[in-house]
Amino acid sequence: MTRVDYYNDPNAPKANSIAVAVSAFIQDDEGRILMIRRTDNDLYSIPGGQLELGETLAEAAVREVREETGIECQVTGVIGLYSDPKHVIAYDDGEVRQEFSICFRAEPRGGSLQVSDESKEVHWLPPKELTNLKIHSAIILRITHALQGRAQVYFS
Repeated sequence: MTRVDYYNDPNAPKANSIAVAVSAFIQDDEGRILMIRRTDNDLYSIPGGQLELGETLAEAAVREVREETGIECQVTGVIGLYSDPKHVIAYDDGEVRQEFSICFRAEPRGGSLQVSDESKEVHWLPPKELTNLKIHSAIILRITHALQGRAQVYFS
């Protein structure tokens, strides 16, 4: 399935669903950020995905990181709650989802980098290298908040 993210776009389709999603911002001991290149839109992103029935938000974040990157992690905090209705995600099956995502801070606990059906590339990248990548503005916002080390949880 492919997707197109729209943000502040007056020509964006109207949302017809909402789903709970999670993402995880993870840095290694060298300060590099765990990044994937998504298969559904070809953009770079921090790992994340949809909450599944029977799991907690933190469990979903750990599972998504493992599935998309091969890295085991432990959630250590919340960076922000992102629900801006001006950010919609259109899928090729006709679903147009309003964003609702919880971004966690997490620490790596093992594993090794590997791609998946959802990630065609997986990298540990220094923050300065992110400016050379094609990353959606909604993900840039999460990364910026994480790097700021904000004392307060962001919410929209």
